[in-house]
Amino acid sequence: MREEAFLRRLREELDDGGLRGSFLVRDLDSGEEIGIEPDLEFSTASLVKVPLAMAVLERIRRGELDGAEPVVLTPGVDAVPGPTGISRFRHPVRAAVEDLLYMSMAVSDNAASEALFAFAPPAQVAELLKGLGLSGVTIRNTLRDMRDTPETHLARSDGHLAQRLAIEAGTQGRGHSVPQLDVTRASAGSARAYADLLQELWRPRGLPEWTAARVRDLMGANLMRQRLTPDFASDATVWSSKTGTLLNLRHEIGVVEHDGGGTYAVAALTESRVAAIVQPEAEALMGGVARRLRDRLRAG
Repeated sequence: MREEAFLRRLREELDDGGLRGSFLVRDLDSGEEIGIEPDLEFSTASLVKVPLAMAVLERIRRGELDGAEPVVLTPGVDAVPGPTGISRFRHPVRAAVEDLLYMSMAVSDNAASEALFAFAPPAQVAELLKGLGLSGVTIRNTLRDMRDTPETHLARSDGHLAQRLAIEAGTQGRGHSVPQLDVTRASAGSARAYADLLQELWRPRGLPEWTAARVRDLMGANLMRQRLTPDFASDATVWSSKTGTLLNLRHEIGVVEHDGGGTYAVAALTESRVAAIVQPEAEALMGGVARRLRDRLRAG
């Protein structure tokens, strides 16, 4: 199948499943790539935790911050809505900065991530990215700002109303009446921008190897494995990734390393027009499309 027809078929499958997405798969050694709307921008939700980890680890590497420094988080005071980790705790917890990094990356803990933004505010994270030439990834908000959506103010039984608003209140220029979904006001990026970030982490040019290696380890510890992992993890591969979810957005970025050779960056950013919170079919469709793009690129 010619490439144009192949990509058209994948776009049709996404559309039939109620998804629009920005996908890119890149061979990190040859630079060859294949994608679907790779420059389409989305609000990036918890994908911001990857550059946040980079900025915090850089401060630790430079001796500006002690990774063992304890941080006390108190539910009701420091809590940020989220389904995992410290965000769900009922009692105060004391954790070191480096342990907060693990919670932020491995279980996508919003409370841990919000605490880390105190050590590396959005402007500082953005400055690091700018210095690395990764201007396509914008960091504008902390997790507290990002999670304060209509969904957090509704009962779960009314969650479909927030989903409907997310689907219908956007503009052609990627603006949105929900600020967390507006690419000019929220932290945002495209599949290409995040593939560039993955390239810097796995094949660093400006980022010190110590920092890059630590972030790679954290991504390898990701426990959120329902999205692309089933299509990329195996006994013959290493899959390292980070997910992002907000209202009707479902994202994942990662790198698959094959035992037999070959290292591929994979970025999949999607929005759904189905007004449902739980969509396993969308998760499976994302993974299948990303896998077929990787297979196509790998086959040459």
